[in-house]
Amino acid sequence: MFFKSNQLLSELEHEESSRAVQPVSHQPSLKQKLLKLGMGAMVSFLLAQSCFAAQHVISLTAEETRDDGFGNKLLAYKMLSHQIDGQDVTGRYSPDATIPGPTIELTEGDKVEISILNAIPNNQVAVAGISKQVSIHVHGVHYNILSDGTLKVINQVDDEGAGAGLVQTYSVYKYEWDVAPGTAGTWAYHDHNFETHNGSEHKGLFGAIIVNPVGGPTFAREYVLYLGDDAFWGMEIVGHTKKQTKHGPNPTLSAKAGTRVRFHLIALGTDIHTFKLNGYQWFDPGTNNLINQVAIGPLEKHVFSVKALQDAQYVDTNLTNRLLGMRGKFDVQ
Repeated sequence: MFFKSNQLLSELEHEESSRAVQPVSHQPSLKQKLLKLGMGAMVSFLLAQSCFAAQHVISLTAEETRDDGFGNKLLAYKMLSHQIDGQDVTGRYSPDATIPGPTIELTEGDKVEISILNAIPNNQVAVAGISKQVSIHVHGVHYNILSDGTLKVINQVDDEGAGAGLVQTYSVYKYEWDVAPGTAGTWAYHDHNFETHNGSEHKGLFGAIIVNPVGGPTFAREYVLYLGDDAFWGMEIVGHTKKQTKHGPNPTLSAKAGTRVRFHLIALGTDIHTFKLNGYQWFDPGTNNLINQVAIGPLEKHVFSVKALQDAQYVDTNLTNRLLGMRGKFDVQ
């Protein structure tokens, strides 16, 4: 189609140049008409995007949670408030601080104001060379430098979190995200400021955003699974209510027979993983190839959907991870 259009425009240009001595016509050429049509289509697309755009106002806190078994306190995000165009949807999230943190669902075109409050003890007391700030650093969506969620030593502007940073102290810090067209996908967010400029993702301060395209498909269940070095950490989201449940390590996931469900895999830590959902195949995204397992390395993602047909086990088939117990149940009823 594009080749034919370009060929047609080339012929029109040649014809116009061969008639250069003729009187100038005030009627628009076919080239101008095609250009206007293209511009009109682009404007219509942008208007359609804006019609579906929503304004999200979100507030999270970071808290100490349970012991890790070695005398160290884990940290976790908790949803305090989430409003979409003024409608309160906070009830879809756990009332407790959870690992992983809340999964935030967005749509291309949305705008987000998201604030972080630091509820970790002694977070306002500055200590030389140690940051007591917590932050939200996000992948995938657009933002300016003041919403990077890093320390000044990284961004060269400010300590962008809540609590006592290396330079600046804030009780609350607000970020702004632009969920622009083209950002659809599943993306991680995590702390980048607590204790060091690398942050405390390893202590539990991580979560995800799901950016859906306008008019995209819906699913009966969504499963967000983070692949750590010794366990899956995940949650289940009910499709029509967006209610989030079953937080924690190697969760048992549920589905009704015959429904379509979607898995979101996000690799954390340093290991290479091989994810397999026994008895199932799915299309490798962007291809027509059916696969039954996928290799996924640090910071990589893999999103796929299947039709729930029978009970199964999801597992990391790499030997060391399998020996550490990286497996969970997929119950179909």
